[in-house]
Amino acid sequence: MQDKYLIRINFKGGIASPAEMKAILTVATQAQVESVRFGLRQQMLLYVPHSFGKTFGKAMEALQIDYQVDANQHPNIVSSYVAEEVFQKGNWLTEGIYKDILDTFEYSPQLKVNISDADQSFSPFFSGHLNFIASPTPNFWYLYVRIPKSNALVSFKRLVFSNEIAKICQYLEEQLLIQQKTESREIEVLLENLPIAILAPLETELIPARFTLPYYEGFNRYGKKTWLGIYRRNESYPIDFLMKICSLCQETKIGEICLTPFKSLIVKGIQEVDRWRWSNVLSEFNINVRHAANELNWQIEDDSDTALQLKSALIRGFDAIDLRTFGLCFGIKTRPRTEVYASIMLMKRRFRLFNLIPLFSVYDISYTEDFNPNGRTKKYFSRGVWRFNVDEQLRRCVLKYNKMIAENQVKAAGLKDDHKTDETPVLATKTVHQCPCCLTIYDKDFGDLLNDIPVGVPFEKLPDSYMCPTCETDKKDFKSLQVEASLV
Repeated sequence: MQDKYLIRINFKGGIASPAEMKAILTVATQAQVESVRFGLRQQMLLYVPHSFGKTFGKAMEALQIDYQVDANQHPNIVSSYVAEEVFQKGNWLTEGIYKDILDTFEYSPQLKVNISDADQSFSPFFSGHLNFIASPTPNFWYLYVRIPKSNALVSFKRLVFSNEIAKICQYLEEQLLIQQKTESREIEVLLENLPIAILAPLETELIPARFTLPYYEGFNRYGKKTWLGIYRRNESYPIDFLMKICSLCQETKIGEICLTPFKSLIVKGIQEVDRWRWSNVLSEFNINVRHAANELNWQIEDDSDTALQLKSALIRGFDAIDLRTFGLCFGIKTRPRTEVYASIMLMKRRFRLFNLIPLFSVYDISYTEDFNPNGRTKKYFSRGVWRFNVDEQLRRCVLKYNKMIAENQVKAAGLKDDHKTDETPVLATKTVHQCPCCLTIYDKDFGDLLNDIPVGVPFEKLPDSYMCPTCETDKKDFKSLQVEASLV
């Protein structure tokens, strides 16, 4: 926007204090800002009119809150903290460890830093320059360095201790930016000579979690509490709504609001007695929290209305043909050198006559190896596609993925050709109970962790007040069915 400044505000690790966010929104309101956006790197983005630039700056300085104007020299520290407890739990990494690590950063990195749990796939592993991924050894991390302005990764052959992460980042930043060490061999030597005391041997290589994007919207139970995910189709969050959210957090003793890598918000720790208050706020501002899953699995570059419009058009096309996109994450780039996390990438570029004269726009469609968005090996599906043919080429790329999944499952199961089966095996079955609304299954062999139901409790013995842990359908509405014993 030509008559406005683009302001970026970092929230380390995607963790925002309701009080701090409310203070920022108050200043933004005084500067005639009506809505804000959130970015891929868990930043707040807002547009301040030029006439209010000085007023906004003085107010932010008074609050002692750092911000960037029409720049992104400090691209924030991204973490998977938002996924902890709600999407991933059970290993040594806790919310407290994330916060301890983030507190050790006494400077604002100029390189992109990612801190991730290896068992989740909600936040990207390798979209940073310095990527720390939790190892099986408590408090030790894998380190992967991505050379700036490239896609090449260099892995450290030892594990890094939690309290050393900030020091390592600062040291490597000085070497990579100031000393201009950008060759793979130079970085390997640099890592071998890290001036850090606490390291551990690398006993097992990193095995990233298989990508499965969780449904990150709406009210969802975990344990005896609820978390709320809020996504906006146009990426725009009204300030009045956010102010109400911040106030409600303070009133109900919720100490943080999480920003996600999918430009959405997650509020954890909502008590059951307060849930109605949150529902009322959503109603007051007409906030929908039940979008289709094929709309939530997209990542597009920040501050790009062009990419946002293209995403909306492509989703409508997918809906029209009822295309299955489960297990995929789509990305859109209309500008070079933007880092987007995706299984299938659509990149807009200018066709150049004789490789010199830019003429019209065309699109390249690529995908990562095995369609895992954390993969760094890119393969092209089609190049130089005209806009009218993008929908069809994307459809074919998705079908390629679905075929690969089907074939892999057949191989993994050790099945023979359908027409060469000698006899039909007799399969063991058992009775389970299924929710008719969301198809969640209750199986006594697993119990229900979210509702504190231990293993071994038959469905008939569950209390009459039992509800589906996913959508809260009553017990009486569940349907019994027979399934293969090996499938559940």
